[in-house]
Amino acid sequence: MLERRPFGNTGLEVSIVGLGAGQIGESEVTEAEASEVLNGALDLGVTLIDTAASYGLSEERIGRHLGGRRDEFVLSTKGGPKINGQRDWSPGSVLESIEQSLRLTRSERIDVFYLHSCPLEILRRGDLQDTLDQAVAAGKIGVAGYSGDNAPLAFAVESGRFGAIETSVNIADQWNLRNVLRPRLGPGVIAKRPIANAPWRFAERPTGNYAELYWERLRALELDPGDMDWAEFALRFTVYAPGVDTAIAGTAKLSHLRANITAASRGPLPASSLEGIDRSWLAVGSDWPAST
Repeated sequence: MLERRPFGNTGLEVSIVGLGAGQIGESEVTEAEASEVLNGALDLGVTLIDTAASYGLSEERIGRHLGGRRDEFVLSTKGGPKINGQRDWSPGSVLESIEQSLRLTRSERIDVFYLHSCPLEILRRGDLQDTLDQAVAAGKIGVAGYSGDNAPLAFAVESGRFGAIETSVNIADQWNLRNVLRPRLGPGVIAKRPIANAPWRFAERPTGNYAELYWERLRALELDPGDMDWAEFALRFTVYAPGVDTAIAGTAKLSHLRANITAASRGPLPASSLEGIDRSWLAVGSDWPAST
């Protein structure tokens, strides 16, 4: 069985690998493919599915294909601004986002709801945290969370207002890991981008691709995965990083998810690998902010 861990102090328990459901929201993915990976994830022991209001058809497909299995997984979603893309960080917009997520996912309650990359100046107002507390009290969400990086993440954690956080942690993105996270932090912690957007796929710099920054960083770090493939090397680093409860690997292919579970189940990286990553990071990456 896929290893599970407590999700911070929330009382929830999550598998060490979760499913990032962004890709299943893409229109190119068929309903059959979405159903296969969603149901297959639960069959493989995955107990966390992470999505967002901005992930196309993702929430709707989770509701459609997993509505009858809703009690088998922790549902984590992100939202806040108006769904039409306007950056309206008002309490009304947050409540509207929660209601839409409930409706689309066919849920009576969202287990974890995150403010999605909410700017620092908005967080400092405090009214959205009050709104999430009210939604928890009303039973619409179970845990109030913040999803983001760098200074806003640090503020969110220091405020003590959030029961969960979602943030970037990988071999090429360690600012949050080194400056904010720590074991038994309190909030549940989801690590996103655990395989650094797989930049090793590209022989040359992938200009304009979302993996470009990580491609540049890996070149500078000069890491050596040894006899492991890069995906396993990266995933095992993130899954067992101090303070991380679960890592979400985004995919619309069940075979990819199965490979991620197999890799993570092999345990932490050898001490020599971790020491090499640490040396490289301190040598060239200590000033790199988290990718946003």
